[in-house]
Amino acid sequence: MEEYAFNKIAQVSNSQGSTSKLQEKAVDEGDQKSQKSLVSLILVGRGDRETWTTKVDFLLSVVGFAVDLANVWRFPYLCFKNGGGAFLIPYTLMVLLAGIPLFYMELSLGQYYRKGAVTTWGKICPLFKGIGYCVIMIALYVDFFYNVIIAWALHFFFSSFTSNLPWASCDNDYNSQSCYEPTWSQDNSTECAASNGSLASGISATEEYFYKYYLGLHYFGAPNSSVAASISNPGPINWERALCLFLVYVVCYFSLWKGIKMSGKVVWFTAIFPYVVLAILFVRGITLPGAEKGIDYYLRPNITMLSQPSVWQDAATQVFFSLGPGFGVLMAYASYNNFHNNVYIDALITSTINCGTSFLSGFVIFSVLGYMSCKSGKPIQDVAQEGPGLVFVVYPEALATMPGASFGGTEAIITALSDEFPLVKRKREVFIACLFTFYMIIGLSMCTNAGMLVMEWLIVYGTNWGLLIAVFCETIVIAFFYGINQFVIDIKEMLGFTPGWYWKICWTIVSPLFLLGIIVSTFINYGPLQYQDYVFPFEANVVGLFFAMSATAAIPTPLKILLN
Repeated sequence: MEEYAFNKIAQVSNSQGSTSKLQEKAVDEGDQKSQKSLVSLILVGRGDRETWTTKVDFLLSVVGFAVDLANVWRFPYLCFKNGGGAFLIPYTLMVLLAGIPLFYMELSLGQYYRKGAVTTWGKICPLFKGIGYCVIMIALYVDFFYNVIIAWALHFFFSSFTSNLPWASCDNDYNSQSCYEPTWSQDNSTECAASNGSLASGISATEEYFYKYYLGLHYFGAPNSSVAASISNPGPINWERALCLFLVYVVCYFSLWKGIKMSGKVVWFTAIFPYVVLAILFVRGITLPGAEKGIDYYLRPNITMLSQPSVWQDAATQVFFSLGPGFGVLMAYASYNNFHNNVYIDALITSTINCGTSFLSGFVIFSVLGYMSCKSGKPIQDVAQEGPGLVFVVYPEALATMPGASFGGTEAIITALSDEFPLVKRKREVFIACLFTFYMIIGLSMCTNAGMLVMEWLIVYGTNWGLLIAVFCETIVIAFFYGINQFVIDIKEMLGFTPGWYWKICWTIVSPLFLLGIIVSTFINYGPLQYQDYVFPFEANVVGLFFAMSATAAIPTPLKILLN
């Protein structure tokens, strides 16, 4: 095998001077370490590949991908949904026993093979090359709706420059008689409203603006609502939302069309500026009257919630949505690293930043929720039901400057297909334009009155199930098909040291068992999809199940071909 590798080097020595020098050193000086590195260089398929301009570009790109809407809204809302501080217990366990180990695993695989997801899994185990196709399909499905959310944020960003915020008044045609204005904006009162006050039974102007005016969606359960969008009756396209979506894709295109050299510079803004905004909102939030009420709700655990399987399911999906294993993005980004880059430290740094951001976002959200509860007189659990509407009013600027996640998902697809199909790499600009055109067409369905319903359907059927199954298959292939010992040897070749027993146990036993348990409980507790008071029709659920299988069906395909 080594002789074959050296023969291959000899054939390309004229075009790969640095590799030839390494070969000469290995042969003439008998440097066994260099010899093994050279053999690995050829056998694994590493060659001339673009690399990050600086190490910081890579770290910020990973942070920009991992720190996204899953941190700033989904995490604090799931804390509310699943018993406040009680949710932190399964979340922390999932992070330590599955999230960070799998985060480290994917970064290591990407850096070692220096290829995208499809080619990498084909080299690891040809029988399961389909895992690569599965993860890029999941990334594709996520891109469908993530960019739409960024477009919503863009609208709020532009609207925030007006002297009178459109979501702060009940004097609009679409407002109901139950609408109440955020009167705390006009006074400096530090007293909280009574919990049985008239405001407690009303609907905030913010809520009505977001759901009734901007989305055109009937806010289910709201009195005097007349609009009732549905999957079968989506209504017309809102061209204002469509224009915002188009602008998002224009920005993404010019950030990605020239490769990581360009996107690596863009993330200096998209990954750092949101932290500036979050810090400002955090300081402002904790100084508001009633903030302590929201923070207490956020941190006080309701231990009885831990007996419900849905709490553990939400914790697992949140970890994967937040840290990002299973999308192929981590592999794609790490594939542009230098071979001996210390990916272990990178994994610890970026995953810690990610989890810290989630925790900080919880303080930001719940301090404002306590403030709203204090001033409106509504119980905090009722205020929190505003869900995404609250986010798009509290910090639209933060969301409008966070397209790092959409960069990552698209880059994962481009890298994977470019490594597998050279034509895609040669025609990168054209491919990205076609891909974003396809995204735009799909995104128009979420620019209708039923856009929120379409998004909920995509989140549940397009990502949740496929993501868990894909990551579970990754752990099984590495642990038992490729071999955990071989994987450890690969890491030692890159980093110069062997991963400890903690990582080996997580990769081979703990992570697969956690994932298997969550997958089984998810199927056992499956029920028809529902968004607030709207129950999706039978046909939508049937199509959703087939859609969910569309990504995972790619996993065993190579095995079936070989058996046939």
